[in-house]
Amino acid sequence: MINGVDVIGMLLGGLAAGMVLFIVSVGLSVTMGLMGFANLAHGSFAMLGGYVVVLSMNHWGIGYLPALLLAFVLVALVSIPAERLLYRRLYRAAELDQVLFTIGLVFALSAIVMIVVGPENQQIVLPTYLQGQLDIGITKYRTYSLLILVVGCIIAFLLWLAFERTLVGAQIRAAVDNRRMAESVGINVDRLFTMTFALGSGMAAFGGGLGAEFLGLDPQYALKYLVFFLIVVAVGGLGRVTGVFYAALILGVMDFVLKKYIPKGGTLFIYLLAIMLLLWRPQGLFGRSAK
Repeated sequence: MINGVDVIGMLLGGLAAGMVLFIVSVGLSVTMGLMGFANLAHGSFAMLGGYVVVLSMNHWGIGYLPALLLAFVLVALVSIPAERLLYRRLYRAAELDQVLFTIGLVFALSAIVMIVVGPENQQIVLPTYLQGQLDIGITKYRTYSLLILVVGCIIAFLLWLAFERTLVGAQIRAAVDNRRMAESVGINVDRLFTMTFALGSGMAAFGGGLGAEFLGLDPQYALKYLVFFLIVVAVGGLGRVTGVFYAALILGVMDFVLKKYIPKGGTLFIYLLAIMLLLWRPQGLFGRSAK
């Protein structure tokens, strides 16, 4: 029999996993909505961020939280020339060309990581203040998972403010809805492309580092979680921060619970549910329907 403490534990575990999915996937949602670019290599930026955190902690003696910020900054900076030199050449290409290029990039980056670092799963030793459990009144739960929940909520709120309450956010939303009209009123869409791509890549790196202890980290990370990132974006809707937030939490809780009680078929159930949902609402559960 399942008691209330077990239910709360499963819920918190699923929400923590969902927060990691949200942090990684929100950048993919915005860049796909803004650029119309099928960027299957987005998970590779999360993988790179995770490796930056691991290597900086193990070899450079950098603390966990500074390492997360370093991962965000480094990957965001690296993504700028990547966007300008590689991605920009394929913005107007066919979807198949974009898919082939980005999936090839995934394999290339995975091979590079395997050669440089090795095929082993990387272990992150959390600082002492994140180890153990924290009493939250109704139960005790992992301090690290609670940190993920708090950080995820803060990021979601800040991104909502940035996209809904700032001029740049209004420009991005305008470009997502109608790029030609946005360009006609003087919005520099190419600059928005670079800014949002760098932000999305940095967020992916931050999420990859934050969830490395939770989800694991190896050279196959990008391929392993690619489908989950795409499902979150598809269900949440392109360019919708709040939609991706809710979709990631729902998927995280479902995956956590189903893997516990149906370890061999839980993931298949999620795939089938996503297929049926998208047949019903192709724009996603929280996306805006086409007019």
